[in-house]
Amino acid sequence: MGCPLRPVNSFALIKFKTFGMRSYSLIAPAKINLHLEILGDRSDGYHELAMVMQSIDLADHITLRSLDIDAIRVRCDSSEVPDDSNNLAYKAAALMFQQFPDVFAQYGGIEINIQKRIPVAAGLAGGSANAAAVLVGIDLIWQLGLTQAELQGLGAQLGSDVPFCVAGGTALATGRGEELSPLPDLDNLYVVLAKYRSLEVSTAWAYKTYRHLFSSSYISDPKGLEARAARVHSGPLVQAIARRNGAKIGQLLYNDLEKVVLPAHPQVAQLKNAFSSTNTLGTMMSGSGPTVFALAESRPQAEEIQEQVKKVIPDPDLGFWIAQLTTSGIRVTQ
Repeated sequence: MGCPLRPVNSFALIKFKTFGMRSYSLIAPAKINLHLEILGDRSDGYHELAMVMQSIDLADHITLRSLDIDAIRVRCDSSEVPDDSNNLAYKAAALMFQQFPDVFAQYGGIEINIQKRIPVAAGLAGGSANAAAVLVGIDLIWQLGLTQAELQGLGAQLGSDVPFCVAGGTALATGRGEELSPLPDLDNLYVVLAKYRSLEVSTAWAYKTYRHLFSSSYISDPKGLEARAARVHSGPLVQAIARRNGAKIGQLLYNDLEKVVLPAHPQVAQLKNAFSSTNTLGTMMSGSGPTVFALAESRPQAEEIQEQVKKVIPDPDLGFWIAQLTTSGIRVTQ
């Protein structure tokens, strides 16, 4: 779909022809949460969080191409993904156009092609990863020379997961998820992911329900929030990551949102129980779900876990993916 932003003017076209057509292809990895703790409320309406986020090599492929018209076009091989301004990748391009109007006038519009491999509405930050790839790709096409921190600052305007998706790897995320502290690389483990294709869980609903049920346990003073986030940073999970101790990491997986999603969606609880019955290092729901993942020490072990769960839950609606933990976020392939 072509979404014109403003009438094309001859000056823009002359300048565009000077710079020529440019395109980049990028890899946009999904992410899982190894730790998700809700600490309290923020004045902006979001929750104060402490999370350990991890990139995996299950990834969408994004190709960006400059256009000779002032428009944003989004194309995707999945009918589940909107091709208009509701798409976070579109919003990322629109943000760049707004932030750099003079450069936009020189280079023209952008076509965004998405090869979807990350399941949609799965709690794996697929939309955020696509948006991060668009920010990185436009920076390259327009030769802006933005730093990673500058790209992450732009990403924070789009969504809490976008800054992490730009850099990827392993990181402690605080604030509403946009304040990042890199952790030691963790790429020696594999993950089996499973999601009912027809099941979606609203992130907004999950957090709202958690607030309704558990707000009495929130930390209210800033010093208390800071101290709790610091304890996560110096805690046993981060120590296990530094030692690349997969067994310990599996034992320490934690997600507050399981307290509201699992009771409301028995299928997700059943799926987690099925994973728990296998020879996994640990299992947990990722983000607000409904994807459940299990950690494994090798691909053969991951494949064995997948087959065991398929036998326990022989449901054609249940999709499976195997991925390796990875140390990078958005990567350029061309």
